[in-house]
Amino acid sequence: MIEHYIEQVSTYAADIDNLITMIAVITGFWFVLVEVVFLGLIVAYRKKPGVKAQYITGEEKHQKRWIGIPHELVLLCDIAVIIGAVRVWVDVKQTMPPAQETVRIIGQQWAWSFVQPGPDGKLDTADDIKTVDELHVKVDTTYHFKLEARDVLHSFSVPVFRLKQDAIPGRVITGWFRAKKTGTHDIQCAEICGIGHGLMPARIVIESAGEHNAWMAAQAALATK
Repeated sequence: MIEHYIEQVSTYAADIDNLITMIAVITGFWFVLVEVVFLGLIVAYRKKPGVKAQYITGEEKHQKRWIGIPHELVLLCDIAVIIGAVRVWVDVKQTMPPAQETVRIIGQQWAWSFVQPGPDGKLDTADDIKTVDELHVKVDTTYHFKLEARDVLHSFSVPVFRLKQDAIPGRVITGWFRAKKTGTHDIQCAEICGIGHGLMPARIVIESAGEHNAWMAAQAALATK
């Protein structure tokens, strides 16, 4: 099992890491093999006293095999990568599980705003809970997010989720995540959006159900004061 430097917190983080690892192993294997063969041929066919260099056209069958066989093997590896990439893409981007909670995420120069349903459980009503640069969510809960941008192109990125989604002005983009462990982690803007781009970090706080309900109650109490 490969030890990942960045913690895997979402349910699909491991799938994305495994795909990247597979691509790295395949390309690494071919890189090493090609370099070994290349250097081996240089040594084997280096200039030797009394041996005249040959002109090779590459048209003979035994010569063509040096290109044809590796080419076919590389194509098989490409097919494996494509199958793996499409499977992950469909699972993460196209087949969204039913939402248990929904949150609106808004990027603007230079902060992240979050809108969550209040006690009525409905988004875009009077009791919505609004926060800036801090998103509170429940562990083991499927969230759909409605991602927007108020001004320029931003990109909502949660590295521990392996989540990165562009926020485009004039569009509402729906995505999802499900955190599998509690903790506090970074939210980044992964698209250069102006001079304050590096000054808009935020954080996501993943809480147990009891902790999250207590936080929601505290926010609702503040709103009534």
